[in-house]
Amino acid sequence: MPSRILLLALPLLAACSSSPDITSMLTPYRVDVRQGNYVDQEMVAKLRAGMTRDQVRFALGTPLVADIFHADRWDYVYRFQPGKGEVQLRRLVVFFVDDKLARVGGDVVAETAEAAAAAAAATAANQSARVIEVPGPAKKD
Repeated sequence: MPSRILLLALPLLAACSSSPDITSMLTPYRVDVRQGNYVDQEMVAKLRAGMTRDQVRFALGTPLVADIFHADRWDYVYRFQPGKGEVQLRRLVVFFVDDKLARVGGDVVAETAEAAAAAAAATAANQSARVIEVPGPAKKD
């Protein structure tokens, strides 16, 4: 009796092994991994030239890398590895002169018309890093 069941089940098992749906259901679950400082365009848009380090830290958060050899540079690095798909990497570098914000570089830009045009041009040229012009302090009337 058991040999008959085995003979009947063997063709069914062979048919199931070639099915692509079965193999996709048996893949392990992979967790999304987020590391570093998440910085988006809205956060970068808050930056103004002449801001102090504390004001920049309030707008962007504590930098991931604050190197003692480059005291006037903060690096914000963000890495996102989805369970399925390609790894995304974002970098933002903030430069200070005399403890005031001088310029910003990286691949996260503020949402303005000029920045959108620059981002489109950089994407077309396959450039991943660019210098972002930070507007000066707002004038009071």
